[in-house]
Amino acid sequence: MYIEVIHNSKSIASESYRTLRSNIQFSNLGKNLKKIVVTSANPNEGKSNVSLNLSAALAQQGKKVILIDADMRKPTQHKLIEKRNNNGLSKLLLGEITENAINRLSINDIKLDVLTSGPVPPNPAEMLASSTMEEILNSCSDNYDYIIIDTPPLLAATDAQILSCVSDATLLVVDIQTSKRKQIIEAKKRLDNVGARLLGIVANKLELHENSYYHYDYK
Repeated sequence: MYIEVIHNSKSIASESYRTLRSNIQFSNLGKNLKKIVVTSANPNEGKSNVSLNLSAALAQQGKKVILIDADMRKPTQHKLIEKRNNNGLSKLLLGEITENAINRLSINDIKLDVLTSGPVPPNPAEMLASSTMEEILNSCSDNYDYIIIDTPPLLAATDAQILSCVSDATLLVVDIQTSKRKQIIEAKKRLDNVGARLLGIVANKLELHENSYYHYDYK
């Protein structure tokens, strides 16, 4: 298992994740931002890596954090943390398991909880829109400082829109090298259509240099 902000904390990328963490915390403006959706316009823009590293960066401050892999179409978090995906969110939603399915990680004295997606179901959007999902998020809100929710790309499914409605804020991850302007505009439009609060855009896969600081488009 490799998490950039933990295993290479002095890298420019790690500093960028810490900057992202600070921007989120200072964007609070008196409101308690707990449930944060992380999505992208298209597949392969790096949203899952951003979700994991942001979660770890928050945990480095001693915050109690859970990362939920709500991408039940093409799940990734179990691969990144090198855990099996037999249990997870999909089974929790079906009532087949309890919160004991949460992976409680401790890496270099940094504690981070991860709920993987579980087996891919035939109806992920319906499951995420259920009252059970809202109950799970409310339960997490009672027990964690931050809930980071990794969701499918906006242009591929409605899942991120569904979860953005019941979350406090949404981050849009953009691959600067491949994303087209019209795709980013359409992704933002879909969030606007459901009244989601877009916290900002994470510019991913930039060419980083020693004096590069601004890797987060703050709103």
